[in-house]
Amino acid sequence: VSKCPGNESEYHYLTPSLSHAAEGKVVDMMLKVETTFIPCVKLHYHPDPVFINYQLHTELDPDLELKIYKENDNLNISKTEVDVYLSYMSGAQTKKIWFSVQNITKKTDRSTILCKYKREGTDKIDFSTVKVFVKLGNFEHEVKPASSHIYLYVLILLPIVVGVIIAAFIVTRYKSKELTRKQSQQLELLEYEIRKEIREGFAELQMDELDVVDSFGTVPFLDYKHFALRTFFPESGGFASIFSEDMPQSRDQTSKDDSFNMLHALICNKNFLVTLIHTLEKQKNFSVKDRCLFASFLTIALQTKLVYLTHILEVLTKDLMEQSSNVQPKLLLRRTESVVEKLLTNWMSVCLSGFLRETIGEPFYLLVTTLNQRINKGPVDAITCKALYTLNEDWLLWQVSEFKTVTVNIIFEKIPENESGDACQVIQVNVLDCDTIGQAKEKSLQAFLNKNGFLYGLQLDEIGLELVSEEQQRELLDIDGSSEVMEDGIRKLNTISHYEISNGATIRVFKKKANSRSDVDYSDEHCHLILPDSEANKDVKGAGHKGKQKFKVKEMYLTKLLSTKVAIHSVVEKLFRSIWSLPNNKAPVAIKYFFDFLDAQAESKKITDPDVVHIWKTNSLPLRFWVNILKNPQFVFDIKKTSHIDGCLSVIAQAFMDAFSLAEQTLGKEAPTNKLLYAKDIPLYKKEVKAYYKAIRDLPPLTTSEVEEFLTQESKKHENEFNEKVALIEIYRYIVKYYDEIVSKLERERGFEEVQKQLQQVKALFDEKKKCKWL
Repeated sequence: VSKCPGNESEYHYLTPSLSHAAEGKVVDMMLKVETTFIPCVKLHYHPDPVFINYQLHTELDPDLELKIYKENDNLNISKTEVDVYLSYMSGAQTKKIWFSVQNITKKTDRSTILCKYKREGTDKIDFSTVKVFVKLGNFEHEVKPASSHIYLYVLILLPIVVGVIIAAFIVTRYKSKELTRKQSQQLELLEYEIRKEIREGFAELQMDELDVVDSFGTVPFLDYKHFALRTFFPESGGFASIFSEDMPQSRDQTSKDDSFNMLHALICNKNFLVTLIHTLEKQKNFSVKDRCLFASFLTIALQTKLVYLTHILEVLTKDLMEQSSNVQPKLLLRRTESVVEKLLTNWMSVCLSGFLRETIGEPFYLLVTTLNQRINKGPVDAITCKALYTLNEDWLLWQVSEFKTVTVNIIFEKIPENESGDACQVIQVNVLDCDTIGQAKEKSLQAFLNKNGFLYGLQLDEIGLELVSEEQQRELLDIDGSSEVMEDGIRKLNTISHYEISNGATIRVFKKKANSRSDVDYSDEHCHLILPDSEANKDVKGAGHKGKQKFKVKEMYLTKLLSTKVAIHSVVEKLFRSIWSLPNNKAPVAIKYFFDFLDAQAESKKITDPDVVHIWKTNSLPLRFWVNILKNPQFVFDIKKTSHIDGCLSVIAQAFMDAFSLAEQTLGKEAPTNKLLYAKDIPLYKKEVKAYYKAIRDLPPLTTSEVEEFLTQESKKHENEFNEKVALIEIYRYIVKYYDEIVSKLERERGFEEVQKQLQQVKALFDEKKKCKWL
């Protein structure tokens, strides 16, 4: 019983036997006197205090600190009303320790009773048997530690957790077995596909034969002017076009033009021209491009004076030898960094144009035709130009899907402009089911050429294809309303299989109208066999669609490089041997002359290393001329070189140059495939090249009259090919640009007094033309 503070007539009674229904209620107590009830006091009933847990701190040696936590209530218990003791087992006896209650702290969520006990030195407490009790009047309660509830929860949850783990293990084991089974099936399928591809590649390598075209009609040689311009100006800039115009019928106006005549006479002065070239080459802003252009302008200006041009070539080459002999003679003519090096390339082109046309042209064109035929035998991606059959690994279409050949009947109708010939002609053409319509048109026109020996009268962009059937006639286009659109918006080009064209189908070739729909202009928004800019280069047949895609490994298709090499090998060797052989034991005059010139220079300089002369000859002819021709058939023929053909010809040109190299090739497993393809052939080629060089050297030397006669004949052949006035104008522009430097050089040299006067006169005449806006 406790009194209510401030009210002595009210008492609080704590009783453990109080029923729950009466807890928290106020009861009026009545005193009965005989038969009369007299009001006495008011009793307030409250629930028993609730103790949550405790914390016993034993680290404060020798003292013990005990914190007991209880829920907040309205009992207002003071520290003097609470007794706390601790019981523990000491042997068979139970002992008690009474704590001193220090204070009771009340917070928002709970109250803390702080107790302390000062231990004696001899006290030994077994804390594992400790129990804490709180005594409040007649109320006594054992306080349980909070951890005991955790243990209870753990004991309850442990079987559940174990059960979940076992169930998860069983499910995972089952799924693992199922995944392993599926992976095994996929690996078996992959192994089968790889074995199939390797076996097919091996069989193709052993059995496949390329039907080389027996008759490809007339070789489409370019005329001399366009051949020369493409070799003089390989970048095909504006300079090639200004010389492509036909010469005027009359040359009287040119012959009467004093300014051009005087300039021409000036550059025909050997001392002046050599000094001019050396002066220009010493100018810092006279770039490599300027040197090449100047050499080409000079070649055209002196096209009719090849004897003189050859003398200039000799002088400049000797001067170049003097510059490089002290550094490294083997580097002579290796790069095109001077006027004389580009001049030598042009000179070789002029002097060997006849030999190229008469001896090398046909086997070279046969190589290009055979290579095109081989490439078109398999799939070719119309966007990237990659193909299944190639010599260059970078152009290998290794993502290819299965394909098949479809034989169609192509009807070529007579062109209205061409009255001769039959009304129409039907030719069987083999196409692939994965070919685009544009590729089918190319193969159709090529088939027409192979059969008739001449081109069809219409160009590729002038014709259309139309599928002829009993039901309807349908125009075939690379892109139309039926084109497949991938998930990322890329449109796939229509193919033969897209239009469901089968063997024996009939397709008509017709001339497009001027306003008819043209074929699509390919861009990154279109694709054919592989997706553009795709890191994985996925096969389009599976890209953008759900379902299994076939696993592809690029190395599986490297046998296609070898099969292509084998298919065209005889044609390549025929071309190579036509270049480095001597029919009738005769060498082209230009080659014999220049090789003897190099031998004489090496002898005069007392160069005894035979490798030096070998390298000079290799740099001047194969590297400077033949490689340029082999990599650029469009310089010789009226054809269009594709980027894929360019990649294949680069491999052939590399093998050609390796045949002239003196270095021994050491190739390993990691060597590039373009080197490995011809690795076994190079040793034989090297022997033939050395024999070729020796045979030329053993030939009787040419007389001066023989060389001059050859050069004079070549000059007469092409004396009306170019407008020399245009070349002279370009040469004069370089003279004007560096006029002060040129005059200064002439003033420092002896014997150029008359030349200086002529130069001043030329400048005065051209200045007059400039004032009249003629130049």
